[in-house]
Amino acid sequence: MAQMRKKRLGDLLAAAELAILCPEHDKDIEICGVADDSRKVSPGMLFVAVAGATVDGHRFINDAVAKGCAAVVAGRDYAEKCAVPLMKIDDTGRALGYLAAAFFDFPCRRMKMIGITGTNGKTTSTYLLEAMIQRAGGVPGIIGTVSVRYQGQEFPAALTTPQPVELQQVLEQMLAAGVTHVAMEVSSHALALQRVNGVFFDVALFTNISRDHLDFHGSMAGYFAEKEKLFASYLKEDGQGVIVLGNGEEGELESDNWCGRLIAGLERGRHACLTCGIGRGLIQARNFTFDLQGIRAEIVSAGARFVLASPLVGEFNLRNLLGVIGCGTALGYDLPAICQGVAGVRGVPGRLERVLPDGDTAREGRELASVFVDYAHTPDALENVLLTLRALRPARLIVVFGCGGDRDRGKRPLMGSVAARLADVLLVTSDNPRSEPPLQIMAEIEAGIREEKLAKAKGEQLLQARQMKGYDMVEERAEAIRIAICGAQAGDVVLISGKGHECYQIKGSRKLFFDDREQAREQLNIARQAA
Repeated sequence: MAQMRKKRLGDLLAAAELAILCPEHDKDIEICGVADDSRKVSPGMLFVAVAGATVDGHRFINDAVAKGCAAVVAGRDYAEKCAVPLMKIDDTGRALGYLAAAFFDFPCRRMKMIGITGTNGKTTSTYLLEAMIQRAGGVPGIIGTVSVRYQGQEFPAALTTPQPVELQQVLEQMLAAGVTHVAMEVSSHALALQRVNGVFFDVALFTNISRDHLDFHGSMAGYFAEKEKLFASYLKEDGQGVIVLGNGEEGELESDNWCGRLIAGLERGRHACLTCGIGRGLIQARNFTFDLQGIRAEIVSAGARFVLASPLVGEFNLRNLLGVIGCGTALGYDLPAICQGVAGVRGVPGRLERVLPDGDTAREGRELASVFVDYAHTPDALENVLLTLRALRPARLIVVFGCGGDRDRGKRPLMGSVAARLADVLLVTSDNPRSEPPLQIMAEIEAGIREEKLAKAKGEQLLQARQMKGYDMVEERAEAIRIAICGAQAGDVVLISGKGHECYQIKGSRKLFFDDREQAREQLNIARQAA
């Protein structure tokens, strides 16, 4: 078991291949674990002091020593004395992942690893990959935004991509459980913060890129540069890249430029590259149709053809399917097996997820409005979802959404503009306000709505007046959901966007239980009783 594992310090440092000098007399020290959090240190561990964005681990070296750590890795500038062997390196953050991977004998080397990066579509891609791998006879392990799961076990995810030590522990546990293929979401934050150091991938998938996390990355160029690292620095020697192309239409030129840079980089690194797209690329979707029942498309790849029928909804999900088909091709699966595997995925938590009243599993929406919950929290993602629902020709498209606090403020008016342009009735509400006043966040969204010259009126009035388009500001999210669903009628579509699978709302320092799906189901139950 992982907790009984021990390694000689000299062997651990050699396996990590880092420029850390260790005196000969210290190399025989037995190490029973690696930690970067002094609270998690137990006797015999190697403590790695990492200078984070808000907390500097060097401040807690003495705490780690008091808890019995056997040795410490610190930055070159650390000048204090230490009661246990102290080794120094330029970048302890970089070293942490490699040391953790070396301690667990690099589990990534004994499984097929698929890394997914992109602004949107990562989580859906992991669910599709999971189904495809199972259909092909493999044993999948999944690491992503919703959960970590393998072999019938499932654990909630704290981060899209776990911290380095936790990540290596999870990979080692998956390997021990017989997992053959791991599909993991690799966020731009994880790449910037070096969480995936010590992990190398057989396949890297790029789903798309649009504005997100600019509060952290500063610019689109900086954001893309982090995602690019997955292809430039973390592919195995024989690893392959899979790139989902845009349509090549006006407005997607920037997206094509990013894809072009990735393709050129893969070629420089002598890695194979599979491009996928709607009518473009090595793997193409042709003759496709979309409706409320899903997607039907002809998939063409290297002369092979297969008609794919998927219950997932919309063009953006066809792109997700294409990316995963590309991954399956890179793994050596044949096209029919790939398509049959992904066709079995009926839905993904919080990703255009249909909400039904209790006890109703097959309602066609004839008596009540159709209600969907989606995670879309970027302008591009929200536009994709709204265009998908618009294509279903609802009587009215009613949208409830907000933006998170302490995050990229620049996207707020952009999302307001998108929603105002594509919705019939728009209810702006609170998301995860964190430390910001919700009304201030909502006002910044409203600035974009005003540019579209959408009328402002009470939500109840807008919903009662069937022909009236407009928006309202409703601070309490539960109340906004109530107004939307209780005021909607048969033939309408209600989208509750921004939080998706999340079952909490962050207000200040409090993390309160809140689930859009539960709120929607409760209101649908009330609406059904009133019908």
